[in-house]
Parts: sequence; structure tokens; C-alpha cells
Amino acid sequence: MDVMGDKATLFETGRFVQPSGEEAEADPDVDETGEAAEEVRLRLAADAGDVEAASVLGALLLRRADLDQAEPHLRAATAAGDRAAANNLGVLLHQRGYADEAAGWWRIAAVAGSAAAAHALGRHHRERGDEPAAEYWLRQSAEQGHVLGAYALADLLEHRGDYGAEQWMRVAAERGHREAAYRLARALDRRAAERGALERGAADSAEPGRAGRTDGTPGAGPGATGAADRTAAGRRTGAVRDTGPRSGTGLGVPPAEEAEQWYRQAAARGHRRAALHLGAILERRGELKEAGRWYLTSAKDGEARAACALGFLLRDAGDTENAAVWWLRAAQDGDGNAANALGALHAERGQPQTAERWYRAALDAGDVNGAYNLGLLCAEQGRTPQAEQWYRHAAYAGHREAANALAILLLQGGDTTGAEPWFSKAAEAGSVDAAFNLGILYAGRGEDAAALRWYERAAAAGHTEAALQVGIARLRDGDEQDAELHLRCAAGGGSAEAAYRLATVLDARRPRPSAHELGEVVHEKTECEEWYERAASQGHRRAQVRVGMLAAARGDVVEAARWYRLAAEAGSRNGAFNLGLLLVREGSEPEAVVWWTRAAREGHGRAALRLALVYARRGELDEGQRWADRAVTLGPAEVAERAARLRDALRQELTA
Repeated sequence: MDVMGDKATLFETGRFVQPSGEEAEADPDVDETGEAAEEVRLRLAADAGDVEAASVLGALLLRRADLDQAEPHLRAATAAGDRAAANNLGVLLHQRGYADEAAGWWRIAAVAGSAAAAHALGRHHRERGDEPAAEYWLRQSAEQGHVLGAYALADLLEHRGDYGAEQWMRVAAERGHREAAYRLARALDRRAAERGALERGAADSAEPGRAGRTDGTPGAGPGATGAADRTAAGRRTGAVRDTGPRSGTGLGVPPAEEAEQWYRQAAARGHRRAALHLGAILERRGELKEAGRWYLTSAKDGEARAACALGFLLRDAGDTENAAVWWLRAAQDGDGNAANALGALHAERGQPQTAERWYRAALDAGDVNGAYNLGLLCAEQGRTPQAEQWYRHAAYAGHREAANALAILLLQGGDTTGAEPWFSKAAEAGSVDAAFNLGILYAGRGEDAAALRWYERAAAAGHTEAALQVGIARLRDGDEQDAELHLRCAAGGGSAEAAYRLATVLDARRPRPSAHELGEVVHEKTECEEWYERAASQGHRRAQVRVGMLAAARGDVVEAARWYRLAAEAGSRNGAFNLGLLLVREGSEPEAVVWWTRAAREGHGRAALRLALVYARRGELDEGQRWADRAVTLGPAEVAERAARLRDALRQELTA
């Protein structure tokens, strides 16, 4: 709380007033020439016994900090019963250090009906620790319409956890008090967040295992850190605890919407933190241009977090140079997030020493992400002991992704026993990657039930590969419906394997295609074909073969050949075999032999049998017998049987 009587807060507290019909604060922008003339007039009137002139003159001198000349005029006006003079006399005495005597004059003015004096007296009692007396006088001031009295009363009630705090905070905000508007917005923000948490909790309890997505970054399991953005150092704005129910003009308006209105009002009056929060709301909504304007306003007023947020906004727009300027400004003001962002920027530019310096600056600013980022930097440089040291530093401070990264580092070093508890700690703290990695750890031990539990947890949080593993497990258990749900989630998240498996599930349900009356097949692309194609376009070899087969069934030889060739070139023996079949039909047997040879060498029995037949027809009996032997070995049974008959026939031909 501000020290009463300080010149800088004289007008802010409202203790200084002018006695002119209504009690208003003195205007600091009065023209100096006019003020001098006014002072002469007031002195003459005061010397002639004009009480109001003496009071106004005392107020003018008090505003000028000429306490010695102001005091006799204020005392004279106070003795004549001027309540504004009594209030200003209290201000003067308080500035001189006579707090108790000042309170006495404020009491006289307050009893006479001065709202400003009641406010000053209430603050005096609060500074003395007498909260009941403080509440009494602040309430008197607030109920008389004094905006600072309403704000001070709201502050006192909020401190005590009284439900009436918001009502008075709203009153002060509606009368233009910018700090009240900001604090009211914060309270509404908290309420909106709590309501959202309750709704999410209700949804989670209604559907076990179907929790919504979180902010976790999908990872690839052991061997990868699972942290995609080294500048993701947490949210730039926070929330404080709620204190009471909404009342007044906010009834019927969603808390989040009303909060934005109050942030906007406070920001328009120059409140830099309100401008920061307003910018964050607009950025989340995608209104980036306006968000940038409010961030800029707040940053220019010295808000480091706004400068940092503005930097991120510029970076996302591709303007890294200006982003670095604002990050530098924020980092120099002690913002650890900005220091981390600068570190990441220099790391991307191949300047590890500068990056390390900024990461250390972030850590010095109290941002534990600095330690985590130092660990990442050391790991990239192959400095494993230092990486482990920094990961441990961050993990012990509660950084969940650092705990996950530490566990991965230990696992890579063969320390499974040491890795498991860090995976568990990170997963319990909400790391989606760690939950998935625990699933891999348990699956590697053959503990499938435990692995599935962690996969399910990661999948519920939106982890693509975990959803795939759950889908596979459900298929194995015969729960096709639940398997489809998980495979759809994984496929939608970009998993080619999930798209392929989902396509096979849908393919198995597909009825046989019906023929047109005239014998022409009418083809419409089904959903399963779309998923096959999505997987194929992501390089999934089996999906590419299947798409080629579907194209061949439609009679689209060119498309079929394209997909078979892609699969074959990627190492698919089925793709190579099918491509060979297609080439033979098109009269390109020599090229078909090339692809069958590749397939046979990779263990494709049918390709080996085809080669045996080709060489037998050509009269190259030894080569034909060799491939027939290979086909017998590779199988399957039907192929092995035919290959054995061919081999025997070739032997007889060779020995005849």
C-alpha cells in the first residue's frame, strides 16, 4: 500500500480535494500564469476573511508542496468549519509525519460528510492494522460514491476473502478505476478457468479413458527427447484465485467475455498488464494484428512479458530480426522466457556459445527451462555428461520434459533401472511422451497389460503413436469398434501405419462391388481406399501395394504400375512381384525378371517360382532349377508344391 502523503500519490489517493461545491481533486494542468493571478485573488479574499478562499488557497499551496504557507490557511478554514480544508489539513500533517493528528482532522471531515476524508481515514486504519475501523470508513466513502473508496474497500474485502469484494471492485471499475477494471477481469478470468476445469473434470468422469487433448507434444519414444520447441517455456499469462460470485452488470454475460471487456477498458486507460492479457486473449482467438498492437502498447510501457509475447508473434510471422529485438529488450528486463527464445534463435543459427549464454541467463532469471535447454544443447553437441547434469537440474526442479529426456539418456546408456522412475515421474506430472515411453519400456519386458495402460493414457492425451498401439491391441483382442476409434485418432494425427490398418479394417467390411447392367463396373472411391491412399502417399509400402492392386482392379494399369514401382523401389518384395506381373502383361518380361529377381532375393516364394518358369521356358534349365529350389524353400505350401514338381521335371530333363 502506498505511503500516505507522498507527493507522487497525493492525487492517486484522493486525499487532496478542492472545496468548491463538490469535493474534486485539484487539476495539475492549470495554466501557470492563470494560477498566479488566481493565487493573488485568493490571498486578498482570504485576508479579508473569506473561508472558502482560504481553503482553496491552502489546497493550491499544498499541491505546490509549500506546506509552511498552506498550513495556516487550511487551519483557518478548518476552524471555520470547511470540511475540505480539514481533509487537506490531514494530508498536510500526514506528509509532515504527524499521522495521528492527520487522522483526527480526517475524522472531523469524514463525520462532516467528506468521502475523500473517509477514504483517507480508512486507509490510515488499515495501515495501522485496524481492519474493522478501516472497513467502516472505507464503506462510508464507497457508499458516498468515492471511486477510490470503493476500490480500497474491495481490496480490503478481497484480502479477507469476503464475497462482497467483487461487487465493490465492479463499482470502482464502472467509475473508471483502471486497476479495479484489471483486477475484476482477473477474477472473471479465474472463474472462467475454474468453470472450464470443472466441465472437463465432469466430462472425464463421464467417459473414463476419453480425456481431451492436452498440450503434450507427441514423441517417438526412447531415443528422442519428445520436445519439439525449445522456446515453449510456458504460458505468458497466469491466473490468481477467485474471491466471490459475479454480481452487478456482469449477470448473464459469460465470465471470459466480460473479462475481456474489463481488460479492454483497463488497457485503454494505460494499464500495461491489462494490455498484455488482452493481447493474449486476442492471440488465442487468432486476431493477431490487434493482439500485436496491444502487446506493443504494453511493451512500450515497460512490460517485459508483453515484449516477449510480441517477439513470439513476430517470429511466427517470419520476422525473426524484429522478434530478436523485442526478446532482447525483455531478456534485459529479466524475462527468462525471452532469454530462452534468444538462446533457441542463436542455436538455430549455429551459434551454440551465444545460445548457451542466453540459456544460462534464463536460468539465472529463475526459468528452469534454461536448464532443460542447456541439456538439449549439450546433448546435440555430444556432451552427454553435461546434458545429464542439466536435465537432472531441471528434472529435480519439476520440469517434466527434462525428466523424460533424462530417462531417455539413461536408457540409451543401458540404465533401465535408473530410467524407469524418471519416466514415471514425468508421466505422472503430465508428460505425454513419458507415458508413451513407459508403454514402450513395459512392452519390451513383455508386461503387455502395464504397457497398454500407459499407451491408453498417452492416447487419451492425443499421442498419435500411442493411439496406434492401443488400436493394435484392441484389434488383437477382437474389439474392432474401439480399435477403429483409436486408429482414426492416430491416422488423423499423421500415422501412416494407423491409416493403413484403419483401411484394412474398413476394407474387410466392404461388400463386393456390384456390376453395371451393361457389364461396366461402376467405381466410386470408398473411405478405405482414401485411407490406403493417405498411407501410401506417406510412403507406407504395404499401402502402396494395396493402392496399386485397387487401381489394377479398376483397369488403371498406369496408376497401378506407379504405386507398385514406388513400393518396390522402397524395398517392398510384394510391390516388386506385382510390378513384374504387370510388366509381363504389358509385354516387358525382361524388366519383370529384374523386379522378380529383387523380390525373390528378399524371400518372395512366388517371385522365385516365376523366375524358375521364365528360365525353364528360355531353356536355361540350371538357372530354372536353382530358382525352383529357392521357391521350395521359401513357400508358401502351394508354391513349394508347384516348385517341387517343376524342379523334379527340370532334373529329369537335365539327366535325360
